[in-house]
Amino acid sequence: MIKDGKIGEVIQVTGFGPHRLDKDIRPDWFFKKEQYGGILCDIGSHQIEQFLYYTGNENAEVLHSKVGNYANPDTPELEDYGDATLLGDNGATFIFKVDWFTPDGLSTWGDGRTFITGTKGTIEVRKYLDVAREETGDHLYLVTAEGEGHYSLTGEVGFPFFGEMIKDCINRTEKAMTQEHIFKAQELCLISQEKAMVIPTKK
Repeated sequence: MIKDGKIGEVIQVTGFGPHRLDKDIRPDWFFKKEQYGGILCDIGSHQIEQFLYYTGNENAEVLHSKVGNYANPDTPELEDYGDATLLGDNGATFIFKVDWFTPDGLSTWGDGRTFITGTKGTIEVRKYLDVAREETGDHLYLVTAEGEGHYSLTGEVGFPFFGEMIKDCINRTEKAMTQEHIFKAQELCLISQEKAMVIPTKK
């Protein structure tokens, strides 16, 4: 839809990547900063890659980032919350937050969402469920000058990316994505993590 110009030029992306902690079943390394790297270069990596892809950016600047441990004083090296703001080379902006606070009452491990603002419309992706309405995921909402649309995409498009990525690894091709793209996403994750302000929290 973006490539077809349905929402015009993408100017802003907002991403939400909440996860369930499942603390009791995590391995020891999960709570050691040197080994898991921090929340922004862990689950934040997916967010930044999507921003580059949806906006057509090859590079971006990390404007601000922060991390904190709000509710896990017994594992002080764990960051249970993080967010960041980026500015792409083409002027598109990005705000995302990731956390380990998915409530036990949610029917899946996280209510991941992406909201994309264009000059002519918007797209919202509800990845894993539509809270209190549908336990299926892959809901896409499109709003343009022509009206509103809802697309239920479970089982409709498959997972072509994963097959192409596996073949890229085997054949040393770059059909799913380029190595330059992957490395840039990871570089921005590391910069976000390195620059992150640590939120002072009361324990």
